[in-house]
Amino acid sequence: MSHRSGARRRGVLTFPPDQYCHDLVLPIVAQSSHESAQQSPSVTGRTLVDLIWGCLATIFACAWISVHPNFIAYFQRRLKMMLITIIAPEIVVGFAARQFFAARKLSKEFNLSKTHGFFCCMGGFVSARRFPITTEKQLHESALFRDAIRKVDAEDIKDKSKGDALSKGVAVAQLLWFTTQCFARLHQRLAITELEISTLAFVAVNMVVWVLWWNKPLDVQRPIPVEPLRCCSQSTNQDPLPRFYRCFSAVAGYSTTHRYNPESSTAVPLFWSPPSASSNASQITALGITSIARQLLFSCFGDVGVLFGVIHCAAWSSHFPSAVERWMWWLSSITIAVTPPLLLLSFLHIWMGVWFPVAEGDRDEVEVDWSFVKILTSGLVVEWGAFLIYLAARLILIVLMFTTLRSVPSSVLMDINWSVYIPHLD
Repeated sequence: MSHRSGARRRGVLTFPPDQYCHDLVLPIVAQSSHESAQQSPSVTGRTLVDLIWGCLATIFACAWISVHPNFIAYFQRRLKMMLITIIAPEIVVGFAARQFFAARKLSKEFNLSKTHGFFCCMGGFVSARRFPITTEKQLHESALFRDAIRKVDAEDIKDKSKGDALSKGVAVAQLLWFTTQCFARLHQRLAITELEISTLAFVAVNMVVWVLWWNKPLDVQRPIPVEPLRCCSQSTNQDPLPRFYRCFSAVAGYSTTHRYNPESSTAVPLFWSPPSASSNASQITALGITSIARQLLFSCFGDVGVLFGVIHCAAWSSHFPSAVERWMWWLSSITIAVTPPLLLLSFLHIWMGVWFPVAEGDRDEVEVDWSFVKILTSGLVVEWGAFLIYLAARLILIVLMFTTLRSVPSSVLMDINWSVYIPHLD
């Protein structure tokens, strides 16, 4: 006591040796443990590099394998479609659903297999002049086309495809394994990063694409020629439709056939499916889709968009480095979930107010008044605005997926205890 009192009188604050060591060493040990948790896989089971690599490999492999571009499958076209799949997977789901219904209609009407229907939709059958045979009108007008296509064995078409059931099955197994890991981590109360949640949402959406395109040939390089019964009509060059309208008309099912003629180009546009043989939209809607199929298409596009956004909303309770990033993630996720239904309502608004009256008579006889202009203008403004807002929200989520990795809980790097689920002897 006298020694401590003397030290105080001299202006020196002393501590017992054990308390001094505890206060000095504990922060250093804690910091060292945190750094080793991020760098040493032997302690935690995985590193941030392993986490990022696994998620990115899953996303790019899933996008590259799931996309089935139309003929011809150039590398640039497939890469472009893969990037669209990563940024806006709902668009590809809508296009795949529309092409699925068109291929199924062709297969039922002309007694073909689903593989034949998809191969016809993508421009795999060509005439002697190398023009694709993709429309019902071409098949109705030429019996030789129909007979020649029926004689082609479905196995011969599958042989041209670069993706068989085994390769697709392996890819599906990989995605299921990633999904199982995510649910196992949730069950064991291990933290999941925003990057893993986004990857899980991407996997869920692409599983729908795979189901819709399961029978569509992949990466076909050489078409199957079919001899015509008579000389092909004179080809006519037409101005291409803007890419934005080609893309969204492919999802919504609106006709763009007056802007594309199969006998004017040897390549099928990236987003295109065969139209109906009938020009009367009241009997059969545009692009070879019945009204029931159109409703299913709208439902598929909207439901998948909501699913994609809701899965991102599940990260609301996850760890975020700051409150601002948490709110940005939440608002962007809500935007992703709400935008697809909003776009569908806009499509229906335009169709009911503009295209439906036009389909009842000649376009020249329709009286163009201010209500017509307002409906069309308001619909286009909503569509463009929703698209730009959706794109901004999607880019924000992509950025946050990586910026939030700068500060993660220690349980993120802990490995799963699989012995909990696998029977074993102690």
